[in-house]
Amino acid sequence: MTIKSVIRFYADGFRNMRWGKTLWIVILVKLFIIFAILKVFFFPNHISENAEKGHEAEFVADEILK
Repeated sequence: MTIKSVIRFYADGFRNMRWGKTLWIVILVKLFIIFAILKVFFFPNHISENAEKGHEAEFVADEILK
């Protein structure tokens, strides 16, 4: 089985879906909301706020080892 046949298998299966396409769209929209929108508003960039410029790696190492 080659990679091309595996890709064709999944593409044909996805093309023949009825509810599957809608469910995948819902899943992708939810992932976009979680990673793009919520991250911007609820998760500040802790490293850039607390670490000195150029010493980010040291800051992370110190925080992990605490």
